[in-house]
Amino acid sequence: MRYSFTAIAESEVPCAQDRSFQHTLDTYASETNKTISTWRAFEDRHLAFRPHPKSSTVEDILKHELLSQRRFFAEFLGTPEPSASDVLPARVSIDACWQRLRDQALPRLSYLANQKSHWWFETVPFFDVRRERIWIFWRRLLHTAHHRTQLTVYLRLLDRPVPAIYGPTADVSWTGADPTQTIEAAGRR
Repeated sequence: MRYSFTAIAESEVPCAQDRSFQHTLDTYASETNKTISTWRAFEDRHLAFRPHPKSSTVEDILKHELLSQRRFFAEFLGTPEPSASDVLPARVSIDACWQRLRDQALPRLSYLANQKSHWWFETVPFFDVRRERIWIFWRRLLHTAHHRTQLTVYLRLLDRPVPAIYGPTADVSWTGADPTQTIEAAGRR
């Protein structure tokens, strides 16, 4: 699968010292790219959009993602992070937010690349419980996927194209894309 835009190139993903954790770096970079592709599908005029009065606005979700990623990585995983007051761009815009996400992800990748397996499996505080860092890492990625999915619904409601995330969408496809919508396709080995 090739994307029209890639925020973090494969060449920017460092090699993990402990090769059995390379997948965490590759996945974090890939998920960050997918999130940025979703954010870039909006225009600044959409920042105040919310589909329901109880829903967050697009801007709320972007700001939450930037701030909550900083908290997860700093507080629970121990990565060096900027001060919370330095996380949000001075002026919130789609471009400023996605660039900030990329700029914060790159040093995290470097830090995570240097960790050995005992670090990943160490149990640390997580809110009011204790969890292994590897569990917290995957929880963070799932949290981001949740908010990215919210935003793809917003895009559809705004009649905007939904970018490819894990495969083709109604708006983005390519030769060889197979959405597996038949029993025959699902039964392949």
